[in-house]
Amino acid sequence: MKIGLIQMSCSPNPSENVAQAVSHIEEAERGGACIVCLPELFRSQYFCQREDAALFDLAESIPGPTTEVLGKIAKEKKLSILVPLFERRAAGVYHNSLVVMNEKGEISGLYRKMHIPDDPAYYEKFYFTPGDKGFQAIKTSYATIGPLICWDQWYPEAARLTALQGAELLVYPTAIGWHPAEKTQEGTAQREAWITIQRSHAIANGVFVVSVNRVGHEIQSEGGDGIEFWGSSFVCDPFGVILAQASVEKEEVLLVDIDLKRIEETRRNWPFLRDRRIDVYGEITKRYLGDE
Repeated sequence: MKIGLIQMSCSPNPSENVAQAVSHIEEAERGGACIVCLPELFRSQYFCQREDAALFDLAESIPGPTTEVLGKIAKEKKLSILVPLFERRAAGVYHNSLVVMNEKGEISGLYRKMHIPDDPAYYEKFYFTPGDKGFQAIKTSYATIGPLICWDQWYPEAARLTALQGAELLVYPTAIGWHPAEKTQEGTAQREAWITIQRSHAIANGVFVVSVNRVGHEIQSEGGDGIEFWGSSFVCDPFGVILAQASVEKEEVLLVDIDLKRIEETRRNWPFLRDRRIDVYGEITKRYLGDE
């Protein structure tokens, strides 16, 4: 089975971004991909660099215009397409979401980002209501997909709960990069931490991990330095081995062959799910134990 990762730069024009995504998806299909994933919030530049109520106009309903366009492509090309969207659920209720379109052009599942950051230039709590649909494993004709989004990738609990539902691929559409002022001193460590935590999820759960980032330097606030998105989209196997990785700065359609039998092989030798002590993990649901 072949997976296509769409590492793209994003313009301020949503229509242009959707058209670009369609072109990349078609390229991935010609290369043999049957599952294709786009980066987080691909319809626009990363608007969460500032707090501006007018930017809620970027949101759309699900189903809506973008799922209609990409649903047609999914049906025509017999693809599963993972479509991250800024979802307008109702007036005043918005989510950072992901839709799985199946080869019939229908919506197989909808995931809403569970962990919402609030960091300099990542002011997502202003825009997004935390997800309320839980962690999911969405079946497609090709694989069972566990959708997670960007900030979710730092949480082993999210990866574990998704894997325990039968996900074979943990898929992380992402918008992450460097603050230019920090890049020289901290940049290498930040990027390596991002790669390491996701490889660890693959190893701990015996699954494939697919991480899809954007590229480009986007400035969304006057006087700000913006964010240099570091690309580096990659796929790793259940042993944590990186099978392929895109560049730091270029748009790419990364095509990666995977063999789902690798999950069985790895888990037989590293049976972490078998050896879990579920009888002693009750306190994991508490915020912190050090002061009790």
